[in-house]
Amino acid sequence: MALPIISEHISQKEIDGMLDNAMTASNFLKAISHEGRLMILCYLASGEKSVTDLERLLSSRQAAVSQQLSRLRLEGLVQARREGKVIYYTLADKRATRILDVVYDIFCKVS
Repeated sequence: MALPIISEHISQKEIDGMLDNAMTASNFLKAISHEGRLMILCYLASGEKSVTDLERLLSSRQAAVSQQLSRLRLEGLVQARREGKVIYYTLADKRATRILDVVYDIFCKVS
């Protein structure tokens, strides 16, 4: 995948479109830029997890996990499903999986 070539001949409409895309990308990257949120997304990449599962996996308090899940829900990256008193989360945005694959390849994969 190659980045587009931007020249001085770019139209205002194209610049406006790029700005809209940059804002969307910036919001997406801000949402995943916290280590707790990134870890939640990594855990959810392997399948649905309950809040309790995430608390245990992250060794974190329920309030902290819920706060991070709230931000991820706000950004549309995860979705919740309630079953009785238990809330389960899954990835809701395929872009998150694609980004996680790249992050894993760059930072985690043992060569």
